[in-house]
Amino acid sequence: MAVLLREDLATWQRLNVTAFLVSGLGSAFPEVIGEPYEDGDGVRCLSMFRQPVLVFEGTKETLRAAHARVLSRSLPRAVFTGDLFATGNDRDNRAAVRAVRTAALDLVGLAVYGPKNAVDKVLKGARMHP
Repeated sequence: MAVLLREDLATWQRLNVTAFLVSGLGSAFPEVIGEPYEDGDGVRCLSMFRQPVLVFEGTKETLRAAHARVLSRSLPRAVFTGDLFATGNDRDNRAAVRAVRTAALDLVGLAVYGPKNAVDKVLKGARMHP
């Protein structure tokens, strides 16, 4: 699992976009979710991903190229566009994405899931988030 963020996002936007994007992967692929946690007193906590989520950053062009590669490889993906910062609910989020053709999406984040070599190829040109 990997997330690619546009490098010009504010810190709060990076965190928000990452959280939204990985929620899409977890809901689509239940096998990536581990067992619930429990502390020494028996207090249960929710399950989390079984594996790390690598976070990368890149320019707008890097994001656009990665999006084209993920589409050409038909890998599972989640997108977050700049328009979603102005919406206030899930229904409006989906409508904002649907209103824009694929090539014109103002991508600020992309999450991808798949075999390591395929994900690496999609993220070519991106750098690990600092």
